[in-house]
Amino acid sequence: MELPNSWRSISSSSTTLIFSLLLVRFGVTQAAIRLPPNVTVPAVFVFGDSNVDPGNNNNRITIAKAIFPPYGKDFMGGKPTGRFSNGRIPSDFIVEELGIKELLPAYLDPSLQTEDLTTGVDFASGGAGYDPLTSESSNAISMSGQLDLFKEYTAKLKGLVGGERTSTILNNGVFVVLAGGNDVTNTYFALRRAQYDLPSYVDLIVRLASDFVQELYGLGARRIAVLGSPPGGCTPAQRTLLGGPQRNCAEHLNQAAELFNTRLSEKLSSLNSNFPDARMVYTDIYTPNLDIILNPQKYGN
Repeated sequence: MELPNSWRSISSSSTTLIFSLLLVRFGVTQAAIRLPPNVTVPAVFVFGDSNVDPGNNNNRITIAKAIFPPYGKDFMGGKPTGRFSNGRIPSDFIVEELGIKELLPAYLDPSLQTEDLTTGVDFASGGAGYDPLTSESSNAISMSGQLDLFKEYTAKLKGLVGGERTSTILNNGVFVVLAGGNDVTNTYFALRRAQYDLPSYVDLIVRLASDFVQELYGLGARRIAVLGSPPGGCTPAQRTLLGGPQRNCAEHLNQAAELFNTRLSEKLSSLNSNFPDARMVYTDIYTPNLDIILNPQKYGN
């Protein structure tokens, strides 16, 4: 089950911002969104777990919620919005970097504006994972459930702008998927270890991730950035519980994340060859974030 504080290991005030800037710098803008100068990105769509959930869990019965202080203390108005952060989250920085809008709203936000449908929304849910048991154990919106919401969204968009423009928005939009960390660092060790050895379980999660990406493709996505797992063994909770007196990172959890990332990257490379009209990019968030955690002096105060 995903911990509400996710994998923030330096401080809740800095890690989301650093992670977001790294995402834009090292992954999405340099890989998945390499477009001709006269082409713009019309919309961004995000799926995944608490790292990119802007509030879809707010009205769910789940412990994976961020609707209380200190969440949101540095957000506009200083109030929690459901984002698992003191301020904005990675998806917000992505749409700002692309010049689309300042924030990427939750699809299930009751105050969602009609104009937001044409520029993208976020379907992520804190506690979710590719393994259905991961989402079930925290009552998150499963990855398949997020796809169902996307289908519902697409129908609304067609009613708003018509089928042709809907296809254009989807084909030229950017899709970001961030999941898997809860599976390999939580669900496996707590719930699946008796059924699978780690390599077999990782293969299962990678297959489910591949299926998810291919379903997105079938629904019109052509530019898809799939992010790997962060160093889950370095979360404050794991360091406190498993890191000993020095609160070191739990290496066996990080090794599980590394194995998942390696195999996910290989699978994405294979998918690219099978879908030549699409760009499916693996984005490494493990390496830069681990460097921040182990060498914070390199990144300032």
